[in-house]
This record gives sequence, C-alpha cells and structure tokens, in this order.
Amino acid sequence: MSCFIRALAALAVSVPMLACPQDYPSKVVRIIVPYPPGGTVDVVARLTAARLSENLGQQFIIDNRPGANGTIGSAAVAKSPPDGYTLLVQASTFVATALLMDKLPYDISKDFTPITNLGAVPLVVTSFPGIPAKDLREFVSAIRAQPNKYVFGTSAVGSASHLAQAAIRFQAKLDFTIVPYKGTAPALADVMGGHISAMVDALPSTMPHVKSGKLKPLAVTSARRVPSLPNVPTVAESGLEGFEMVSWYGLWGPANLPRELAAKVQQEVARALRSQQVSEVLGEHGFVVSGSTPADFAEYIRHESNTYVRLIKAAGIKLD
Repeated sequence: MSCFIRALAALAVSVPMLACPQDYPSKVVRIIVPYPPGGTVDVVARLTAARLSENLGQQFIIDNRPGANGTIGSAAVAKSPPDGYTLLVQASTFVATALLMDKLPYDISKDFTPITNLGAVPLVVTSFPGIPAKDLREFVSAIRAQPNKYVFGTSAVGSASHLAQAAIRFQAKLDFTIVPYKGTAPALADVMGGHISAMVDALPSTMPHVKSGKLKPLAVTSARRVPSLPNVPTVAESGLEGFEMVSWYGLWGPANLPRELAAKVQQEVARALRSQQVSEVLGEHGFVVSGSTPADFAEYIRHESNTYVRLIKAAGIKLD
C-alpha cells in the first residue's frame, strides 16, 4: 500500500496518519525508558539514541518515566499513536512482570510491537564492601549461618536482578529478603551506603562502582567469567551448578506499528549497535549486541516467557 493510499485510509477512519518509512524520521523521536537515569536500560538506550541521532540527522531523545516496576512509562508507549515517534526501551523485566502482576495497564502481547532485541549482558552479584565474604561461596556460608540477616535489593519486581536473586535463594536454599526499588540507581546507592547487603545487577551499571571500590564483586551470572572481571568466579563455580542468567534489552513500539516502519527502525537500530562508538563501549562490559528482526525478536520473547514461567513456579517467586 502506498503512503498516499495509507494516508487516505487513515483519514477515512479518523486515526492519525502513519509515518512512511522513506520519510522517517521527519521530527524528534521520543524513546521512553521506564526507569530512572543511571541504570543499564538507560545506558543502553542513551548510547543507541545518540548514534541514531547522528546517523539519521534527527533527534532521538530519552524520556525517563520511572515508577510502578516500569509500568508507568510502558503504559505511555502503549497509548501512543503507532507512527514510530514514541518508542520503548525495556528489559527482560517487561516480560517477567506480566507473569507476576495480575493487573497491568496494558497487555504486552497485544498493545506493543516488538521491533528488535538490542542485546544481552551478564549480571554481577555485588555486596557492600564491609560484608565479611570475598566471593559468593563465602557469602552463601555467611547467609546460612545467620538466616534473614542479609537483605538484597532489586531494580524492579520481575527484573533479571530479581529473578537471579530469587533463583540463587531457591537453588542454594537460603533465607534472605529481597527489597524492590524504583530502578537500579537507588538500589545500588543503598548497597554502597551499607543500608542493604547486596544486589545482582547488569555489568554496565555496576562496573563503575566496582572499579571505584564502592561495591565488592562476588560472582557473575554468565556461564563463563567475563574479561573485565577475570578474577571473579561465576555463580556456577560458586557452588550453584548449571546456573546461568543474563539480562536482555529490547525496543518496542505501540501496537499496529506498520510492518515497513518497524523494519526501517530495526535496520537503523542494528546499524547503530554495530557502530564502533556503541559496540566498543557496550562490549567493554560484556554486552553482546543483537539487532534482530521483529519476527526473530517476537520468537525470542516467547521463548524467554516460557523460561520465566518455569523459574517463577519452581522458585515460588511472588509479588511481596
């Protein structure tokens, strides 16, 4: 269908005229990040947006809208016109939260268009430096010796951080509390301040604080050690055999985003991710970029959802 015919059809049913791929973008594009600045979702979104702005000669701006485990910002995208000018960068928590919350202001399978998988990154188990343990194996022993003494923080209910901590608690048969925060930055701040004991979070947001000595790295959640932390063991090496979990990030638009437009955005995002400016910065923190097609991303979401269903059931994860 030509852009002219599509525009006439849109007018005939009194809906906003949809953008044509060859003209896109002709104005500022808003990328909503439903978490505070400073977390990995925000870091990935800003790096990608900056490169898109350079490549396409049009501003891609980040709009942080935190709150309610990411549902406030996500709902704003669901209610936006499907013209490509309001997009959403979310993490694996987007899928997991839908499995944990009975009432959401949207249906992720009906109210959004998957555009591309941005990539994935390992998580790091970190603690307040004063915790008496040099690695996760020792920390597990300390938790067992004093059940319910230690408190973990998480960026959001259903986040990769939350799921990883719940999986560690379940697999190691431990007793500790998991406290949800409104994003990564405030949770990390409380770990560094000694207000809570530990946290599991993605490498990009954690690494600067590890380098500064404000956080102690205990283990990584990937199957193999990461080059930037060669002396930090994996969770599997720490006694939890077979453990592996990563945090992944994706780009969505509102429902009914035209297929040609979704493909155009995906292609430009993939080009941005492959650029040296983006791939090198993310690669330093173990981030493996993707840039998959909308169809491949939709299939990946289905696979991950099935995985989370099994984990949530086995670990008894609930909204506390």
